[in-house]
Amino acid sequence: MKIRHQLTASGILTIGLIVLILVFASRDMNAVVAKVRFVEIGDDLNASLLEMRLAEKNYFLFNEDKALTEIISGVTKAEDTLAQVRPEILRATGPGNVSTLRGYLEEYARIAKETAHSGARDAATEQSLREAGRKLRDFSARLIRAERDDVNRIIAASRRGMFLSFLAILAMAVLAGPIVFFRILKSLRRVVDLAHAISEGRFRHIEGVFPNDELGTVQRAMNAMSDELKSRESELLQSKKLASLGTLTAGVAHEITNPLNNISMLAETFETLYNDLGREQRIEFIHKIGGEVERIRQIVVGLLNFSKPKQADPREARLNDIVSGTMRLVGNMLDVSGIEVELHLAEGLPPIFVDEHQIYQVLVNIVTNAIQAMEELGEGERRLIISTRVGCAPDCLEIEMRDTGKGIPVELLPHVFDPFFSTKGVSGTGLGLSVSYGIIKNHGGRIRAGNAPEGGAVLTVELPVYVKEEDDEHPENHGH
Repeated sequence: MKIRHQLTASGILTIGLIVLILVFASRDMNAVVAKVRFVEIGDDLNASLLEMRLAEKNYFLFNEDKALTEIISGVTKAEDTLAQVRPEILRATGPGNVSTLRGYLEEYARIAKETAHSGARDAATEQSLREAGRKLRDFSARLIRAERDDVNRIIAASRRGMFLSFLAILAMAVLAGPIVFFRILKSLRRVVDLAHAISEGRFRHIEGVFPNDELGTVQRAMNAMSDELKSRESELLQSKKLASLGTLTAGVAHEITNPLNNISMLAETFETLYNDLGREQRIEFIHKIGGEVERIRQIVVGLLNFSKPKQADPREARLNDIVSGTMRLVGNMLDVSGIEVELHLAEGLPPIFVDEHQIYQVLVNIVTNAIQAMEELGEGERRLIISTRVGCAPDCLEIEMRDTGKGIPVELLPHVFDPFFSTKGVSGTGLGLSVSYGIIKNHGGRIRAGNAPEGGAVLTVELPVYVKEEDDEHPENHGH
């Protein structure tokens, strides 16, 4: 069931229960009001009946002729009252009881009129009048007691019904509500976890059975997006590396020109002096030319390795060797940019377990960013300081790369690793710091950005020390 349908059904059910409570409460309240009104009338009637019974005694004991007139007047008044409030009384006690009550009143009035007309005061007449009065009084008293009992019963039933309805609504709130919200929050938590993983460069899946609702659709879409991003990651890496190659080419072209000039000069000299050279001297010339050729080959191999796609292949490596290899790759790019490099490589560092090719990409990206950050500085002001050391935690190593550029604005620091974030002169083109973040994260490390107190940006890459396990035949099981 869709979430909107669940919430709609829950709301309709709750509103229905509340309306039902109101209907029953209103009905019970109307019944109570009617019966209370009848009890009030009945109390007045009983008071009149007491006065009539007293008039009976006065007639027979004290020979007061006007006593019968009072009885007839009281009955007439009671009948008038009943006639005026007949709808309320009928609703409260029913037509049967009203008819019986009117019958007793009429009988009592008839005997009183006959007695007044005859003027009799014998025992039979007295007995007849008193019996009619007693029946009227007893019936009225029973009727009022019954109505009071009904009032109490209705109030008790209403209280019980409202309490049960309250329990039903409470059960819905305690049980149905949390079940719906738990399902929603569980799905949202899975979506949020995947979003965090994707932002860190880990393109995994949401596992398990998806609910057949809107959030299930969102989870399936997130999985599809993760697959798409994963398939595009290699394309993104390649395109960013090609962009970096444009920056590297200037330094590489200069680097290749030097050995080519040396080869040309050695070849000309060798041709000119060939007849004057001994065998050992000729071999020395050939070795020099071969050395220059090897120098060119190393440059070309480095460029090819950097530019071509490659599967992740983590191996045991030395952090200082990776930094030195990076410097060989970007050395001439730094020379062309007039940047002085300071290397502070700590000795005796333990090995790490990484894909050297990917770490090269990260370091080249950071160097490219540093070059772009220092473009506006004058000669002698451009410096790149690279340090390696044991991290704050003894099981981690750190590479710190600090430039003398203008640094990263404080308000942008929390966003420099966000996907597609860039700021000209700071982030550069390179691989993009978000991609670098993903690479380091996949190696179990961290990358941090900050500013040096004296100015300039500081990028710190933290990588875990390689801990060898007993089973060295399965390097994929090694801890990072």
